[in-house]
Order: sequence, then C-alpha cells, then structure tokens
Amino acid sequence: MTFDSQFFWNSLFHPSSAFLGGLGLTIFISIAAMFFALVVGLLIALMRLSRFAPLRVLAALYVWVLRGTPLLVVLVIIYLGLAAANIYRFTDIHLLGISLSGAVQAAIVGLTLNESANISEIMRAAIVAVPSGQLEAAATQGMIRRNAMRWIVIPQAIRTMIPPLGNQFNSLMKNTSLLSIIGVSEMFLITQSISSATFRTFEIFIVTAIYYLALTTVWTVLQDELERYFNRRLGLDSPGVVERLEDGFTRLFIGNRKSEEVFS
Repeated sequence: MTFDSQFFWNSLFHPSSAFLGGLGLTIFISIAAMFFALVVGLLIALMRLSRFAPLRVLAALYVWVLRGTPLLVVLVIIYLGLAAANIYRFTDIHLLGISLSGAVQAAIVGLTLNESANISEIMRAAIVAVPSGQLEAAATQGMIRRNAMRWIVIPQAIRTMIPPLGNQFNSLMKNTSLLSIIGVSEMFLITQSISSATFRTFEIFIVTAIYYLALTTVWTVLQDELERYFNRRLGLDSPGVVERLEDGFTRLFIGNRKSEEVFS
C-alpha cells in the first residue's frame, strides 16, 4: 500500500464530523476528570497531613491502591466489573442539557480516581515544602489551622504545584486514548473506526497523533502563562516561552561550540 497524501491532508485539515466529535469528547472528558481529580486530590493530600491517624492511613491506602493499579484495569473494573458483580451499573443521564452515556461517566470516574492519587502526592509535597514557620506565625495571630492552611499555606504552595500538575494534565489527555476499551467514542476510537472503514491506517493515525500533539502543545503554552502569572505575583523573573526557547538554543549551540574548542 502507498501513502495516500490526498487522504492525509484532507483528514488533517477537513476532518469528518465524527472525528471532530471525538476530539470534543476527548477535551471534555480531560477537563472534567482533571477538575474532579484536583478536588479529590486536595482532599486526599489534606487527609495525609491530618493529625488523625485513621485519616492518614485511609488516604495512604487510597494512594497506594490507585497508584499501583494500571488505569486500564481501573476502567474495566469500574465500567464492567461493577456491573458484572451487580454492585453498580452506569446508565445514560441528562445533566444541564448534556447527555452523558454510562461509558463517559465511567471514564470520568476512572480518570479522576487514577489522577487524584498522583495529584494528591504532588499537592502534599508542595504543602510540606512551605516552611512550617508559616503555620506557627499564623497561630500566633490567632488563626486556626484550617484557616491558616486555606489562606496562607495553600496559596504559597500553588506555584510549586503548577508545573507537575500541568504535566499530569498532559498525561491525562493522552490517557484518554485508553477509554476506547470501554466503548467511549473519543478521538482514538473514532480513528480506529475510520481506519477500519478506509484501510488507511498509517495516514489516519498520523493525523490523530498530530491532533494529540496540538492539544498538549496548546496546554503547554497555557501552563507557561499560568506559571508566569504566579511568578509575577511573587515578584520573580518570568521569561516567556519564546525567551526560554531562545535561551535554550543559545546555551545548546554555545555549549557545543565551547566543547569543540576545548577538544580541538
């Protein structure tokens, strides 16, 4: 088989409505799962930092199980295993004018559970990194621990959290390709359907790879702007993407040139 350039370019710049629907569903699931994962992750992180041993043990068990279990296994257990065991069956629902299939609901739940375990560790590390003297100073001012965490510690920890959380969101978007195993019509499953119908596997999967790359690139730029915002709030230097790329290339080429001079 030869590479069909016409099919490739047409699929890239004029994708079908089914492909665009899969792209939209990928974005929706990624954002929804990340939102819930942030909420659950923060809760788990605070539980791990709690003074009450039962809460710490429960949170540690949650993190241990979810981080040690592959996402694919979690998805199958949630969508198929719970139904097979007559514990819970996801059914289609209508929420705020949006129809959510049972598979989409299970996908959001599975991604939320998987990501929240990793996010909780990121948040816990960022909170612990804030000097303990901050809490002591707040206590001397009469603030209770809960308010001190809310208004003093967590705002300072957010800046430390942003880079790893951004990386987690990138991973989450790529992990949506695993949702095809439970029948979610996201971008990867639509791509498989197009491949089966047209027998243009190589072309259509390259197109899909480009779209995934575009999604992660857009988020990387947004994440960079978010980092710059918090750096400016703290009075720190905040070079943009272009400046950092220029600096990286300059160091790379100057470093290579110096190395050549040393060994010449």
